[in-house]
Amino acid sequence: MIDFKQIEKIVKENKSFLITTHVNPDADAIGSELAFYFILKKLGKSAFIVNHSETPYYLKFLDEEKIIEQFDPEIHQNIFENVDVLAALDFNNPSRIVKMKEGFINSRKLKICIDHHQNPGEFADYLFIDPDYAATGHLIFNFIETTQIVELDKKIAECLYSAIMTDTGSFRFDRTTPEIHRIAAKLIEAGANPTDIYDKIFDQSNYGKIKLLGNALSSIKINGKGEIAYMTITQENLLKSGAEESEVDGFVNNCLSIAGVKIGILFFELPDGAKISFRSKGKIAVNKLAEEFGGGGHTNAAGTRLFNIKLDFLIEEVLGKAESYLKSEN
Repeated sequence: MIDFKQIEKIVKENKSFLITTHVNPDADAIGSELAFYFILKKLGKSAFIVNHSETPYYLKFLDEEKIIEQFDPEIHQNIFENVDVLAALDFNNPSRIVKMKEGFINSRKLKICIDHHQNPGEFADYLFIDPDYAATGHLIFNFIETTQIVELDKKIAECLYSAIMTDTGSFRFDRTTPEIHRIAAKLIEAGANPTDIYDKIFDQSNYGKIKLLGNALSSIKINGKGEIAYMTITQENLLKSGAEESEVDGFVNNCLSIAGVKIGILFFELPDGAKISFRSKGKIAVNKLAEEFGGGGHTNAAGTRLFNIKLDFLIEEVLGKAESYLKSEN
């Protein structure tokens, strides 16, 4: 259970906040950050959002005021000691903020983590984490509703609807409960436009993203008994398409759209390693599979980043491990 009253106490007793989220942020990360920021500003607090990565172009509509800044050590290094509270949203391991990790960890300021992922690291003074929540945006909504700390307005509603809609797979994943639909209704009543938000996030893609998706779909292979499907994207594919790394988010879900497939995997080549995204159906715990390669996530959606490794060698090893998770389900 999340102690929302404790979050409220921290918010009310402190004056300035630094908010950040994970590398290559998705809509849950950006939406939750901005919603929390707007809550703080309504209360007259000083707040900053500084992220390691640039905001993806398809989420910039949420940040029309250009609140979010991209981390620059020369500009932002001192900010870790110049605020009262450091707030980590939508991640629970400091490695996920890359170049910001050292400043965050070494800061003597109060640290809080608000998140819905499993297996958190002990890096904050307060961990407000519950993996039963469908999204971090779901958690932020319940914080507002439970404490009545501010009134829900159109800007906050748009951010939280974007967060929850995307992290539930447009309301189709397992955590899409009656409660989630009731929350969505309240956010729409507060001003969130579901048609407009979906269009901006999913139907306004760059040409390069569509070309890259075509390459990824063409690369799909089926392993074993047709229960594992995997796709591969190389740096050459990325450069030729003109797409950005952040645009690969969600590609792996196409693997699970193949009849009979229970595990979908995306191997994405990095300049200095590889990123792997895992998806699964039913009770196949791909977060445990990801943990074997230094990653983590949810039962049915997880990932990892590996460095100084060749993709060809990695694929065979990962597929071998994935086979064992199919056996454990049977």
